[in-house]
Amino acid sequence: MARPIPQRPPPPSTLETVRNILTSIKYDAFARGVGLLFLAAAYSSICHLTLSPVYGGTAADFAHRPGMLAAGIAGYFLKDRIQRCLGRRAAHFIPVLAFWIPTIQYFLFKFSSSLGNPAGPVVTDVLTYYPLLLLSVAVSVKIIQYATDLRARYGELAEEHVPFVGSYVLFLIGEKVANFFISKTIGFITRSGFQLLLAALYSITVPSKLLLLALPSLLFSFTANVHMPFGRPTAVLNSTLQEHGYTLIERRESVTGYISILENAKDGYVALRCDHSLLGGEWKNTGRNYNPAVKDPIYAVFAMLEAVRLVKPEGGEHRRPDEDSNALVIGLGIGTTPGALIAHGIDTTVVEIDPVVHQFAQEYFHFPKNHTAVIQDAVKFVKKATSKPAHPKYDYIVHDVFTGGAEPIELFTVEFLEGLKSLLKDDGAIAINYAGDISLYPAKLVTRTVRSVFPTCRIFREDPETDNPKHKRDTEDPDSPVPDFTNMVIFCKKTTSSPLEFRAPTPEDYLGSKSRELYLMPQHEIDASVFDKVSKGEKRILHAKHMPDIHTFLTRGAVEHWEIMRTVLPAEVWESW
Repeated sequence: MARPIPQRPPPPSTLETVRNILTSIKYDAFARGVGLLFLAAAYSSICHLTLSPVYGGTAADFAHRPGMLAAGIAGYFLKDRIQRCLGRRAAHFIPVLAFWIPTIQYFLFKFSSSLGNPAGPVVTDVLTYYPLLLLSVAVSVKIIQYATDLRARYGELAEEHVPFVGSYVLFLIGEKVANFFISKTIGFITRSGFQLLLAALYSITVPSKLLLLALPSLLFSFTANVHMPFGRPTAVLNSTLQEHGYTLIERRESVTGYISILENAKDGYVALRCDHSLLGGEWKNTGRNYNPAVKDPIYAVFAMLEAVRLVKPEGGEHRRPDEDSNALVIGLGIGTTPGALIAHGIDTTVVEIDPVVHQFAQEYFHFPKNHTAVIQDAVKFVKKATSKPAHPKYDYIVHDVFTGGAEPIELFTVEFLEGLKSLLKDDGAIAINYAGDISLYPAKLVTRTVRSVFPTCRIFREDPETDNPKHKRDTEDPDSPVPDFTNMVIFCKKTTSSPLEFRAPTPEDYLGSKSRELYLMPQHEIDASVFDKVSKGEKRILHAKHMPDIHTFLTRGAVEHWEIMRTVLPAEVWESW
């Protein structure tokens, strides 16, 4: 009689496989490995924040993610070699390095002008964050491999590939969680405070006697590192600034960046800083017997934006009286333009995303309180406002958004501008400020997009076109455009029956301000046809779906802005944020 053929047991189901893995995990070690990945992911966002006041947000982000990817991959493939060379000390060095990063950054920032931009952020990352990330990945993956013991159950292939994919997924999750937490707590905790917090969490995750090596950096942070929000470092900061003629009035962290108020007593002005840019400023020393209804701005463009009131309506020289008009202003700054509109008696609504900017404008720049304030992202505001069947309409709209060295490009899409058009009265006028290199693709794209939505426009620049020796054509590419960074204001109306014209200003339009006598009436017009040519690979107009492609083109303009800002304020002022 034949014997029955032995049957192999059926392979475990996926659910059983997962259950087997979960029951075999050493959870203490696994939590430590995951914690290291989460902390490294969180430090990515904080590192970007600490670079932004010195190099600007766009430039600081230029090579950050590719470098981060390279450091992470290097950490993964060097994990065995690192373990052979350093053993357990590899983990013990991580919190020490985390505590030293703020001090290393402090000294590297002093060389920001020599390093340049965008090389400066790359060098700083290479000497601070990338080593931290490399060690964190190398150590965390080895810990996760030990905690899961995949080799014993599923072989060497599973031991190598599962932690590789899993650590990458965990890192991405950690980044998203950290970004959400930072966005909700920035202001309560400063970016430098986050650095110390993460270093402390690193030391809890991988405790080490080597932490004694971090004591010099901690001592420096609490006594001399001007980026730290403590009493002694703030006193050191003001001492440094006063050597260059400036005084720090107040500083605050907020959703759009590092916000501070700086006073220059010698030249007599107060300015509002956001990261590596100035959002505006006003002159203080106005002289005897000179008391304008509104302060004179340090930038002419803010007076020129007020010329939106001077745009002639169809078939008339003057619009309805100011007291019967209303205005919508997207972006506050120090409140120069909306403040003037309010002074004329216009019912003004201001949409500003940053509550600190709104607070500082009222406390330090005489921005009046008799306005409607909407502290909200402008995209959300416009979408919500236009969704109502009987939504409000405005006589004037001023679009003036610029922060941290780059335009928020999402506020120049067809979709957003169409929303503004629906909020504008049929005989209304809109003024759109674009600050950037108008010889580059983003400026041309924005201009074409604006003109595709608003049929009748005229374009003016803040200053006359000059051959600036600091902005020369790239000698390696003789066909490249000459850099031309300026504020460009596009005035538009909805109708097409007649060209856009300005009425002649009257003394009442100047509000007693000499600055407005000089700059209210737009002077330096740009021929719109120079923006019409669409080069190969360019979009004709900007849609929301194109934004990921456009961000890569913003770095050059941001670097040019960085170079200009270094001539406006001394490098030491930007570095000592």
